[in-house]
Amino acid sequence: MGRRMIDEGIGWYGMVALLAAFALNSFGIIGAESLIYLMMNLTGALGIAYISFKKKAYQPGILDAVWAAIALVNIIGISF
Repeated sequence: MGRRMIDEGIGWYGMVALLAAFALNSFGIIGAESLIYLMMNLTGALGIAYISFKKKAYQPGILDAVWAAIALVNIIGISF
């Protein structure tokens, strides 16, 4: 498996994780304060940020870096 395929896989994972978290929360399956929701947001945003910066698409990269930071702050908040 080439590096490009791995990079693309990371980006696709990010998109799927963010959409899944949104859908699961919207349909009342998981709460916005649940660890799984926050982890899906954190890892999904990091995946999209990674591929965005790799492709020099800075607007979605910055958006998702901030999204990941917000998720991380909330994870820390519910952990302590």
